[in-house]
Amino acid sequence: MESLDFESFLEVLSELFSHEVSLAISDTEHYLYFRPSRRIDLKLKAGDPVKAGTITHQALNSGKKVSDVINRDVLGVPYKGQAIPFYKNEMLQGCVTAIYPAAILGKSVITIKKNDGWIPVPFPQVIYMEAKNRRTYVFSERGNGTHKDSLQEFEFSLPIDTFIRCHRSFIVNVHQIQEIYPDSHSTFILSMSNGDKIPVSQSYSSYFRKLLSF
Repeated sequence: MESLDFESFLEVLSELFSHEVSLAISDTEHYLYFRPSRRIDLKLKAGDPVKAGTITHQALNSGKKVSDVINRDVLGVPYKGQAIPFYKNEMLQGCVTAIYPAAILGKSVITIKKNDGWIPVPFPQVIYMEAKNRRTYVFSERGNGTHKDSLQEFEFSLPIDTFIRCHRSFIVNVHQIQEIYPDSHSTFILSMSNGDKIPVSQSYSSYFRKLLSF
């Protein structure tokens, strides 16, 4: 049987991981492969050096499996993950790293700016968020307002079993979706609990269907 080439092996290996998970493979000094997920992208590419402070670097230095949370100072994005070094003839060869969004522990509200004050909104009461005119608008059962964080930053901090990115401009709370309607070109329209209609773009439609299992 013909042997599997390296690139094909990496693609097969990546399929074993959820699309919520980014996958990095390195030798002892450089990354050989990186597959970003919808939820987190560390902007790594083949040939990039393994930077000190990363979870991959920790595993290579210790020679053991490492689980840790890495703050944004290292690669510009906070993340958590697991890294496992691999060996050949007892010689360290490299590392496989699974990378997850780093949810902010203990946080359960989004505090939105409204008029001259702020309103803390519990996660379940948030309906959706929209990026518009360089601002993030939060729509909730307690009222609507703005927040200083971008949608990308919200993707790192919100519970992944509740909030889904469905469009470059929208994140929705799946518990606030009333109905899902088909739209043109294999996309969808979401009818939210407040009556608003939110598009699911073509680039997110397959991901959205997989997460909601329909």
